[in-house]
Amino acid sequence: MFDWIQQFADWVVYDALGINTEVHLGKALNFFIYDSIKIILLLFLVTLFMGIINSYFPVDRVRDFLSRKKLYGFQYILASSFGVVTPFCSCSSVPLFIGFVRGGIPLGVTFAFLITSPLVNEVAIGLFIGLFGIKITTIYIINGILLGTVSGLILEQLKLEKYLTPWVKNILKNSKKEQQKSVADAQNLRPQFPIIWKDALQILKGVIPYVLIGIAIGGLIHGYIPNNLLEKYMSKDNFFAVPLATLLAVPMYMNASGVIPVVQVLVEKGIPLGTAIAFMMGIVGLSLPEAMLLKKVMTTKLIIVFFGIVTLCIIISGYTFNLFL
Repeated sequence: MFDWIQQFADWVVYDALGINTEVHLGKALNFFIYDSIKIILLLFLVTLFMGIINSYFPVDRVRDFLSRKKLYGFQYILASSFGVVTPFCSCSSVPLFIGFVRGGIPLGVTFAFLITSPLVNEVAIGLFIGLFGIKITTIYIINGILLGTVSGLILEQLKLEKYLTPWVKNILKNSKKEQQKSVADAQNLRPQFPIIWKDALQILKGVIPYVLIGIAIGGLIHGYIPNNLLEKYMSKDNFFAVPLATLLAVPMYMNASGVIPVVQVLVEKGIPLGTAIAFMMGIVGLSLPEAMLLKKVMTTKLIIVFFGIVTLCIIISGYTFNLFL
């Protein structure tokens, strides 16, 4: 889907600038160009799409459905399952998070999607099947959905809406007014697309600085931090290997397709599967670039709570994998 962006980034860095493919600066710059274009484009398209949904479709029914307590947690499983079929990294999931919040989807349900989306997708599933087989892949998928579901449930119970940034609260306030207006306008078939387009550009303008800062951090990490940095800390004899691997993985931003082969190498070197998977989840599910992007929509306290809950669930998952596998 994004091959043309990768080809453009490769051309700029390796052909136009003449930087060697093995040079750290080249890897970091290539990452920055690719992710900047991809995420900004994705953010605009998702915001535009959610604007259309909010204007022409009964989003309040979807919101009401996902807010019903009698669903007994099914809405969280549904959001986590949706995360499985969306091929996004943690940073790419943030635009959808903004769209969900803007559409009035409950915060805990939105978190369930945000957590699962980078951890489990068709690319990760395909690589897992090829490297570890159907059994472990199935367990990993179920684990990823449960991790998102449980984390979303916990975060919902904490009532964290008050820790969204004023920028998001203002969007939500205006969104409710626009939804009330747009229902009447849609019934009269009055064109809303120019307004939707303008709103999408306005949101994009507000988020771009955070996107670029976050991706720049990710590019430096991607280009300069070696993959084998933590091997010596992940041995099966170290009881604290799982939490240590999870905590130290957070700065090492990478998508699932890039880190799964690293997991295979770690397992082949004798590192327990659960420890290696916790390391992978820490890399793809939590990252400093993601935190920078989330700063636009969450206060620092909410980011800390979100990262803390997910980190705890990842650590529990790692120990569970080690115990049963």
